[in-house]
Amino acid sequence: MNKLEKPLPNDVAGPKARHGTTEVMVGNVAVGGGAPIVVQSMTNTDTADVAGTVAQIAALSRAGSELVRITVDRDEAAAAVPHIRDALRKRGITTPLIGDFHYIGHKLLAEHPACAEALDKYRINPGNVGFKNKRDSQFTDIVEIAIRNNKPVRIGANWGSLDQELLTKLMEDNAKSPEPLDARAVTREAMVQSALLSAARAEEIGLAKNRMILSAKVSAVQDLIAVYRELAARSDYAIHLGLTEAGMGSKGIVASSAALGILLQDGIGDTIRISLTPEPGGDRTLEVQVAQELLQTMGFRTFVPLVAACPGCGRTTSTTFQELARSIQDFIRDEMPAWKTQYPGVEALNVAVMGCIVNGPGESKHANIGISLPGTGEAPAAPVFVDGKKFRTLRGPTIAADFKALVIDYIDQRYGTGAKPTAAE
Repeated sequence: MNKLEKPLPNDVAGPKARHGTTEVMVGNVAVGGGAPIVVQSMTNTDTADVAGTVAQIAALSRAGSELVRITVDRDEAAAAVPHIRDALRKRGITTPLIGDFHYIGHKLLAEHPACAEALDKYRINPGNVGFKNKRDSQFTDIVEIAIRNNKPVRIGANWGSLDQELLTKLMEDNAKSPEPLDARAVTREAMVQSALLSAARAEEIGLAKNRMILSAKVSAVQDLIAVYRELAARSDYAIHLGLTEAGMGSKGIVASSAALGILLQDGIGDTIRISLTPEPGGDRTLEVQVAQELLQTMGFRTFVPLVAACPGCGRTTSTTFQELARSIQDFIRDEMPAWKTQYPGVEALNVAVMGCIVNGPGESKHANIGISLPGTGEAPAAPVFVDGKKFRTLRGPTIAADFKALVIDYIDQRYGTGAKPTAAE
């Protein structure tokens, strides 16, 4: 048949309602409760190195990270935290800081009260907060310190450091079942129970639900989806999403995007981190950029103007469109920190840089401003479209520079002080 058998569903392009109905304030940032999904990141500096850690947090914040987590693993790191906070505030950076605690968090927070006060949130792992008879007392110590300092806590279960006592008990119970599950399913259940039982215990101690965020991070995509769907079905806490040990380069980006994209579309997740392994000497801010691009591509948030670009084919043997697309995209991202105040709303801008006449004019018309560069064998002319209408045709060796100037002029006219309505408005 040449017609649709039935109409497309009305919600085909939209996500389900957000999961976390409980709003948690982390410093000046709201997580859950209908707030926008929050992007967070983590440093990989030695926290005891105040200058190095401040520099990396500043870079992550400038890139758009709305929460930054730092490792607090020993006395020197804990002692450095208030100095890091103060140095950031002197730079005008108010991004909330999260302390990542394992094994001796109770000791560090108790012995370094300035650290406990300076942090905006504590992250603890129920799998290693304490062992055997010390587990409950050390967990209680951290929760009580959080209550005294009015700090929220992320209870973050992790596949690689799961509560072994809980896992052993569930495995033993499963073995006695007339229809036992496979070991992987039992491990997923242990992850969910670890987070939920710890949250329930924290509430018993006196930590309010609106001071808790839960996570249950694993490194395999299908396991992550299964664990978080179950966690969301059995609670209404704010939830942090992340594929732990996602990997390096395209593997880490693809795996994280596949897992988190499905969960976000299901309405699960209130804050996310893309846990990429950086290339040696690589830029730590890449994880922030990927998180933003995931949320923006899916339509949840708008961070930077989008640049649609042709992938290239045999019709586009010139690299002009590639170089121009990269130049404009890099220029926009570099300028965004300043543009946020100079050009309110500019993050909604759409730019198209296309390589030939097949899809070039059409894509350019859909963008706010777009260019269709000449492909192989085409006349050396590049029509520019503004708000769906042909605006000008560029020719000659300065096409790329001329179009970049038009983009800058468009931004200034549409989003600058005293901006005039465009044809599309």
